[in-house]
Amino acid sequence: MEDSGAHGNLQPLPVASVGPRVVLRAEGLTKVYPMVSGAAQGEVELFRGLDLTVYAGEMVAIVGESGAGKSTLLHLLAALDKPTAGEVFCAEARLSRFTPKQAAEFRNCDVGYVWQFHYLLPEFTALENVAMPLLARGMVRATACDRAAYWLGEVGLGARGHHRSGELSGGEQQRVSLARALVTEPKILLADEPTGDLDTKTGAAVFDLIQGLHRAHGLTSVLVTHNLDFAGRCDRMLRLKGGRLEETQRL
Repeated sequence: MEDSGAHGNLQPLPVASVGPRVVLRAEGLTKVYPMVSGAAQGEVELFRGLDLTVYAGEMVAIVGESGAGKSTLLHLLAALDKPTAGEVFCAEARLSRFTPKQAAEFRNCDVGYVWQFHYLLPEFTALENVAMPLLARGMVRATACDRAAYWLGEVGLGARGHHRSGELSGGEQQRVSLARALVTEPKILLADEPTGDLDTKTGAAVFDLIQGLHRAHGLTSVLVTHNLDFAGRCDRMLRLKGGRLEETQRL
């Protein structure tokens, strides 16, 4: 995304003179939700003062119990939600200052997001689903479809582009959603339980694919997962517990 226009008022992220390049950083991140139960009112605090640094080329796994706030954290990193306090930086951009339009542009250009459920549009083919983010930014249809075809090939579905989602298996549908996340060639891949809806064998194959694409295309990836075996294969495993991220020894 260009600095002029949408990002012209954002403060630059400090850059260290030595060491690996920081791609994504959270500082003092706090997320509190109001809770209303009958006449009683209160708050649910998922995390307070949370810090996270992700370096270029890393594959980072975030693990933790259900309800710890893992998905919420990923939403904040993708500018799908705003923190109660603290800040998320991506390169020079402060995500909390984005307007809705800027946030949408950020997700279309800089972030590839994979959900637990594929969320493919059933009336469109696999090729059209993958091309959708490019068409949304105004790319010529033929060019968008060419790029979509390339990424379907990268996920092993080059021959399935003209099939609709209902004609694909669960594993194939998730592969299509991965191709859709990567067709824009984003800086960052965020994946929220990408194998959680799949059986053991299919889930392992999808994780192998994500790891292979991460390496082959020089991605920077953050994955939320309950699977400690998968998490242990990442460069770092962080556990979200008590509102803090703790470095966890790999298996």
